[in-house]
Order: sequence, then structure tokens, then C-alpha cells
Amino acid sequence: MTNNGRGTFVDELSFLNQLRDRRASASPNFKERKITDDRAGAGFPQDQEHGPKPSEVYGFVGSITTVIATVIHLVWAYAPEPLLHSLGITYYPSKYWALAVPSVLIVLVFCMLVLYLGLNFLAMPPTSAHSTIYG
Repeated sequence: MTNNGRGTFVDELSFLNQLRDRRASASPNFKERKITDDRAGAGFPQDQEHGPKPSEVYGFVGSITTVIATVIHLVWAYAPEPLLHSLGITYYPSKYWALAVPSVLIVLVFCMLVLYLGLNFLAMPPTSAHSTIYG
């Protein structure tokens, strides 16, 4: 046991390295982990692959894009036209679409829900069928 100001931290690393080697030899699909003598990891194994997962990045970019698009839509819908012209924004769709597009989307979602339920009822066997009664 070596004590270089870190207590039994070095002993824990050697024990974890032995466990890793034993697990790697027992399972060929074991993902290699590099355990370092780094205080930032606080004794936890560190992966060799660093950085965020792609799904996390896509989720973050998607959420930021949604917030920005919502703010732009609300500014376009509620800001008076003279204010938009004073900001140098002269080409934009009619204010009619600020109300028409969300309304159509809500009706479309409702129609899809009714269609989904209707198709499920059509796919269901009749109530008098033997498989319906006895499972």
C-alpha cells in the first residue's frame, strides 16, 4: 500500500483495474474502461469516449429551435405592422395565417385521433365472435 497523500485511493484504483481485467477476460463484449488516477473523476471509472450522446445534442438543438420559432411566430402575430417595418422587416406572410395555421393543425390532430379510433374499431372482431368471448 502506497500512501502518497491520497490515502487508499491508489489501492482502490488497483482493485478496480483488477476487476476490469477479470470482467474483460470473462466477457468478450465487455466495454473497456480506462480508470485514471484523476481527482476529477473522484474514483469513478472514466469512459474513453467523452462528450454528449447524439440524442442529447439533437434534443437540445430541437428544444432551442422550438423556442426560437415560437418567439418569432409570436412577434410576427402580435407586433403591429409599423413596428415590423421600423425594424426593417417588410416581407412576411399575412396575419391571417397566424390564426389559420394553428387552427388547421388543431382540427387535423382531432381528425387523426377520430380516424385512428375508427380504424381500431374496424380491425376489432365482432362482439359475437368466438375469439372475443373466450379470448
